[in-house]
Amino acid sequence: MQTDRLVSPDWLQQRLGDPKIRIVEVDYHGTSAWEEGHIPGALGRFWKDWLWDPTMRDFPTPEEFSRRCAAAGISDDTTVVFYGDPVQFGTYGWWVFAYMGHRDARVLDGGRVRWMKEKRPWTTEKTVVKPATYTPPSARNDAMRKRLVDLLADLPRVGKGLALIDHRSPEEYRGERVNMPGNPDVGAERAGHIPGAKHLYFGDLLGEDTSFKDPATLERLLRAAGAGPDKDVVSYCRLSHRATLVYFAMTQLLGWKNVRSYDGSWTEYGSVVGVPIEK
Repeated sequence: MQTDRLVSPDWLQQRLGDPKIRIVEVDYHGTSAWEEGHIPGALGRFWKDWLWDPTMRDFPTPEEFSRRCAAAGISDDTTVVFYGDPVQFGTYGWWVFAYMGHRDARVLDGGRVRWMKEKRPWTTEKTVVKPATYTPPSARNDAMRKRLVDLLADLPRVGKGLALIDHRSPEEYRGERVNMPGNPDVGAERAGHIPGAKHLYFGDLLGEDTSFKDPATLERLLRAAGAGPDKDVVSYCRLSHRATLVYFAMTQLLGWKNVRSYDGSWTEYGSVVGVPIEK
């Protein structure tokens, strides 16, 4: 493992109540999961409300990001530990905070599933925080992000120094659906995948308790999909949540440098007029 950005349940349990650490649960459906039970001291946040701009399909301005952090009791030096419901929303929270420039964002290995499976402390009590002071970040880390215009320009390089990996379900990748099985089939106007993209389902990187598999296994899976530390790698899925989980594995657990997430993902690409699609 290349970093301390991934924390174990033991590490976090030993630090519950530490004022220098803020735990955040990022949920897909409002905050209903958090309300049913959460790690003591964790804040519950709906991903769109907390991690997106309120009007644009983009991330918050530095000033808005600062306001949200301060209201959550997060200062410039706070260690923020994310976990999600489901698991990929924890890595999405980490990715957005790292992209916005927060110095110490981390991910709880296994998240909610592993924590509950190991019968660790659990509560339904609401978390009360004291507002903090947060300095608006001076710049976003755009080296983490791939924009549509740059992706389209790079399509001729796919398979020739650029590894483009689709982390959605097999059904989405094959063009049978535009959303995950078991969910309403909405999210883009067309189904399929970006030309030249190889498939690696994000869940294959996780064990039964949703913790990450060992680094050797992660590297084997990624190399089988055409990725490697000697290539430029771009990950995508439908809304980039699943892609950030694989981005985290590549950059934080394997130490790969030339990795970006196409956060527009299939909801953007599958609805753009005039772009090529494969099935």
